[in-house]
Amino acid sequence: MENNKIPKEYKRQLIRRFLKGSKALFVLSMVCAALSALADLLSPQIIRVAVDNVLGGKDAQLPAFVLRAIERAGGFSYLAEHIWIMVLALLAVALLKAVSVFGYNVSKTKAAETLVKTMRDSLFSHIERLPFAWHMKHHTGDIIQRCTSDIDTMKNFVAEQMTNIIRIVILLALSLGFMLSMSWKLTLIAVLPVPYIIVRSFHFYRKIGEAFLKADENEGILSSMAQENLTGVRVVRAFGAERSERDRFFRQNEYYTGLWMKLAQPLAQFWSVSDVLSGVQILLMVVFGSVYCIRGEMLPGAYIAFLSYGAMMTWPVRMLGRMISEMSKAGVSVDRIAYIMRCEEEQEKGLALRPAMDGDIRFEHVSFAYDGGPEILRDVSFTMKAGTTLGILGGTGSGKSTMMLLLDKLYELPEGCGSILVGGTDIRDIETAWLRQNIGMVLQEPYLFSRTLRENIAITNEQMPMEAIREAARAACLDETIEGFSKGYDTFVGERGVTLSGGQKQRAAIARMLTQNTPIMIFDDSLSAVDTETDAKIRAALERRFGSASILLISHRITTLSKADQILVLDKGRIVEQGSHEELRRGGGIYQQICDIQSSSAEEEGAPEEAVSTPLPQERSSSQTRSL
Repeated sequence: MENNKIPKEYKRQLIRRFLKGSKALFVLSMVCAALSALADLLSPQIIRVAVDNVLGGKDAQLPAFVLRAIERAGGFSYLAEHIWIMVLALLAVALLKAVSVFGYNVSKTKAAETLVKTMRDSLFSHIERLPFAWHMKHHTGDIIQRCTSDIDTMKNFVAEQMTNIIRIVILLALSLGFMLSMSWKLTLIAVLPVPYIIVRSFHFYRKIGEAFLKADENEGILSSMAQENLTGVRVVRAFGAERSERDRFFRQNEYYTGLWMKLAQPLAQFWSVSDVLSGVQILLMVVFGSVYCIRGEMLPGAYIAFLSYGAMMTWPVRMLGRMISEMSKAGVSVDRIAYIMRCEEEQEKGLALRPAMDGDIRFEHVSFAYDGGPEILRDVSFTMKAGTTLGILGGTGSGKSTMMLLLDKLYELPEGCGSILVGGTDIRDIETAWLRQNIGMVLQEPYLFSRTLRENIAITNEQMPMEAIREAARAACLDETIEGFSKGYDTFVGERGVTLSGGQKQRAAIARMLTQNTPIMIFDDSLSAVDTETDAKIRAALERRFGSASILLISHRITTLSKADQILVLDKGRIVEQGSHEELRRGGGIYQQICDIQSSSAEEEGAPEEAVSTPLPQERSSSQTRSL
């Protein structure tokens, strides 16, 4: 997927959209972080006052309101006699820090999980509404990786780094203020490494941004490999391809690991140098502070407080580098998520009408090509009368499935490429959801979800009565098979229906489609995996139950098409023959050749004619794989 050229304003709007529902919690976490920082800053001042002013008797240089509070409490002499008051003050500050840290962790966690839920819901909902053509262009594994790993990266940055910004600002600003008030010379020594660390952090951010992007993209490739092998495990085992697939995965994994190994070097270098500079910073404060104390330029309590503030300042400066590093990763993740969110959802481009869907179906001079490739359909025109059955025969790549995908608006028919009408209304002007509600489709490769058979059949209506489910299963000749399972309709189907045979999957998909009771039904070579006897039973059941429905049958089996009212023969995207079974059988064309080949093959094998499925003559030596 391409992620570049995403406007910054769009990304800001997207982040604001994701933060809805969690913004208040993030603000609360920042307030708690600020209180925690204040508590950290107060403790050294209490210790300083106790050592220098209460116990040491030195003149205090404190804000007026603090001095007034001490005077009201009895003055420094009273505090020296009751030193437990200073201890109590430290305990109060510690309690404030504990409460603020608790509030910070709770609010931050709730905010982060709310953010993740909002992001996942928004992303999944958007992906569900993207056009079918978009899904065909993008790897499932990469989409999943963007919905999981990239979202977690964004969550970690916002929850761990962004919420600490106020705490970092407070610690830096007030620590520097307190340090300057105690010794401006020692403060200058303490901040010497800071500009270098900041400049180096920004340089580091620019350097690793592209490396993080490359690593993230290759993680998506690795996820795609794993997803394809897990869902296609039966194919891998059937062809004994475990070793080659494993080697292929190992190579990609090694390359992906190598990318992170390359990233580890600058990361390690950055953090090690930062640690050394932080150590040098503390060492300088200890050495020069000791000298100033010996010279009498700094009081012992002030020295202790200064070291505490110096250590506090070291953490925010180091955190700045970590924030920049995490910002780089989060920026890559934002771009990858924004790419999906910016993709245009399926839009209604016509009048969004809801006409009756039981009329004639007409293709008028339809031509179509996928993404600028060669034409799949070339000037296809025909009329299918309402309530009739249309059979379609054609070789691989002749455009049979493409016609059905266009009819269902899974692919948009461009302007100037003809028109498709249902009941006299151009499908461009029919509301997409309404069109698909009235067209039942069983595709070449039926897809079953990892649910029970009952849930798969009743997928369009979770409250569907059991009798309606059974009726659809009976029409698909599946009821007896299901009853033979130990758990019946509660039998769990593995991913993509892996636990069922090809014929059982096709019949389950047919049953699922029949529950919709649509006026238009499409069977896209969906009876190829069932035996001819079951094929005949299903067609008979369809005729009895849905005699008024318009049925489109795509098949390579002549007997499946023989009862159709009209049959189209496609070759290289064109209709080359059209008529009834008897007319085409006597026509001397491709259809007659197919009939003769299947009849002779059946006789040679001693099987009924309808038991044989044969491709077009020009395909007999080619692959039998059926595609669009």
